[in-house]
Amino acid sequence: MNAPHIPVMLDEVLEYLAPAASRPGALAVDATLGAGGHTEALLTAHPGLTVIGVDRDPTALELASKRLADFGERFIPARAVYDEIPEVLEDNGFASLDAVLFDLGVSSMQLDQADRGFAYSQDARLDMRMNPDDPLTAEIVVNTYEPGDLVRILREYGEEKFATRVVSSIVKARAKAPITSSSALADLVRDAIPAAARRTGGNPAKRTFQALRIEVNGELETWERALPAALDVMAPGGRVVVLSYHSLEDRITKQELARRATSTSPAGLPVDLPGTEPTFRLLTKKAQQPTQTELDRNPRAAPARLRAAERIAPSTGAGGAP
Repeated sequence: MNAPHIPVMLDEVLEYLAPAASRPGALAVDATLGAGGHTEALLTAHPGLTVIGVDRDPTALELASKRLADFGERFIPARAVYDEIPEVLEDNGFASLDAVLFDLGVSSMQLDQADRGFAYSQDARLDMRMNPDDPLTAEIVVNTYEPGDLVRILREYGEEKFATRVVSSIVKARAKAPITSSSALADLVRDAIPAAARRTGGNPAKRTFQALRIEVNGELETWERALPAALDVMAPGGRVVVLSYHSLEDRITKQELARRATSTSPAGLPVDLPGTEPTFRLLTKKAQQPTQTELDRNPRAAPARLRAAERIAPSTGAGGAP
């Protein structure tokens, strides 16, 4: 089938994962399978690789499985949230993984499905659930959360500097009738933001919609659990690549990878004490961004930030790359 979206920073993902994905009998986990573009490229590039594709969205799993059917048993679909990687490995008879990719945020496929309610540019029920079986929807958040909680969510998750004005408009509107559609909410947000601020930065509703999506799906709390869980089950020489699209996601990634790449021995010792050595080495000194060539082809890649690291093989001396 034709790809419904363009995989973000595909060349860089393939480059960073190649040393681990090319090992004999290697196992990779695409923790955010989506439409399967990254997985298809990995399976094509490495004939001996098996990939477990994880997604909480049953529609994504179904479509990606059809796309990847020609790879047979080398592709294993798993409906789960990406903080459940250790359980997914155990369920499929694996003890560790060699490569893992996290492509965070909402997929282009989900954005383009109007009835999912992710997009402010298309009218739909206010839903925004990545897993349609989850109970919390954007409609519930907008219509039932206390004003103070809504302000916090918009400021923290959406970096919306006019959060108080937006929430004031939401509270006034919902007192008259429930806000149930994406277009109604987008109109409220637009009207709440000063005209001068609406002239730049794209659609003024994008920050509010991002904040609601993160809240509905518990994305940051899940990410704080998911990255450590995946790193803990990575084999020596294994590699992780993270694509994040929000400053808070990237901060969590940066801090966790830096923590694992730092010795915990007391300062001044000539060698690391046993058990205090770094367990990872950073492959990216700072987050990489998409090239202009990629942005010309895929403008949705603009917010992407890539970080990568490698698991260090155990040693008796100071930590180092295998």
